[in-house]
Amino acid sequence: MRKISELLKPMLLAGLFFPMAVSAQLELKNEIPANPDNEPVEVHPVPHPRQLKWQETEFYAFFHYGMNTYTGLEWGNGDENRQRFAPTAAPNPRQWLEVAKQAGMRGGIAVVKHHDGFCQWPTETTTHNVTNSGNDYGRNTNIPRDFAAAAKDLGMKYGFYVSPWDRNSYYYGTDKYVKDVFLKQCAELAEYGTDQFEMWFDGANGGGGYYGGRNTTVSVDRATYYDVPNLRDSIHKVCPDCVMWGVGGEARWIGNEAGWAGETNWSPENRDYAGENNGMYGTETGWFWLPGESDAKATNKGWFYHDGESPLTPERLFQMYLETVGRNATLILNIPPNKAGVLPDASVKALTGMGDLIRARLTNDLAKSATVSVSETRQAGANRNYEANNVIDGNKDTYWATNDGTVEATITLTWDVAKTIRYVELMEYIAKGQRVKKFTIETTQDGVTWTRRATGIQTTTIGYKRIVPLNSSTQSSYGNGYDVMGVRITIEDSRACPLISKVSVY
Repeated sequence: MRKISELLKPMLLAGLFFPMAVSAQLELKNEIPANPDNEPVEVHPVPHPRQLKWQETEFYAFFHYGMNTYTGLEWGNGDENRQRFAPTAAPNPRQWLEVAKQAGMRGGIAVVKHHDGFCQWPTETTTHNVTNSGNDYGRNTNIPRDFAAAAKDLGMKYGFYVSPWDRNSYYYGTDKYVKDVFLKQCAELAEYGTDQFEMWFDGANGGGGYYGGRNTTVSVDRATYYDVPNLRDSIHKVCPDCVMWGVGGEARWIGNEAGWAGETNWSPENRDYAGENNGMYGTETGWFWLPGESDAKATNKGWFYHDGESPLTPERLFQMYLETVGRNATLILNIPPNKAGVLPDASVKALTGMGDLIRARLTNDLAKSATVSVSETRQAGANRNYEANNVIDGNKDTYWATNDGTVEATITLTWDVAKTIRYVELMEYIAKGQRVKKFTIETTQDGVTWTRRATGIQTTTIGYKRIVPLNSSTQSSYGNGYDVMGVRITIEDSRACPLISKVSVY
């Protein structure tokens, strides 16, 4: 038997083990990276750049249109006769987006394949598609092509809802479906534009269905079945700014379909935590950046068009906006096209009215004319400052900050002439993480006596954006307003030094 020393000799000769004399010279050094701009350190988790761009979309439309529009179902079974898809006119995605833009939205997502598996483009993956539909209007339909082209022309963001669950496919539940059907469909959709901002992968999956004539029940584990890592990498390779919602795991369901997020709403969250349990609130100590998206209906019936439906009022839609976009979530508002492939007149009127309310109430920023003072300002660096005026300069890449270790601070805005105000809007610089845990808002009429406002709501988190109605009511937020000479925001607690990129007053 060879000695251990003989076995180790080659390693010693190769330098894998150091002589005592050499190893004694080694020492650990704790080096701090240079920080010439004196930037605050990140508070993890932090968003990926594509998640930041996605959050900046804020408010966008959902367009549920497809086979269900003509069958009257919400979830088709997959056995629908393809001839049932027979639009009474040429579907007009441009009209959809024009209405969305008038409503104040910055983009839209079109349903191009729902759970019934019917594809609204000429796909090679299945015969269950528009090319085999009931009339020329249907056979000439290509929703992703026309939707993407219209969005680009109108300067809007766009994306597609493509259901991972397919109740028509014979192969659903097998590996062949994922490789030869679902992933190929995603690749086909990427060909209509590489600048998509979101792909919507509904979490619904498995259950009973036609499944190509098998007429059975299929059960799958969505966490593993769809080969999500490969799916995510493949999509990001061709669509680098595309956030994968749902199955893709880059944004979370807000947890309801009623158009509201929690007054306390953290973007950090832990994966696989059921949205219906915590989606409205997030988790302060969550390991992943999973911002919330609130999906809601602008009409009083289903996601798809149904005869006799009515739109919600502009005031109710504005309330949804305050309770989602105004609470650190995005709002995807569903407007279903009718059997002619256009948005009904009543929906057009309601959405236009909503846009009018947003423009009338939240565009005249009085903070721009205010004098801003703060309790403390972080020392400037070589190329960046953290001055108080950064909160009103209109630049999303600048922010006011305190020194490290300071988690309590005030921002005060004053005017020489009294202003009538109803809302205060705050934005954190979330590229370095979400920080603020608690704040208050006060107003003054004389510069001496301060009165607490918004006492009926939780002024806790801010995140990307927080819009606070000073009367505490999102249902009747506009009211008479308050005549003030000043507004004071007091940050009472924060995970680290607060970074505020914007303060607006309306």
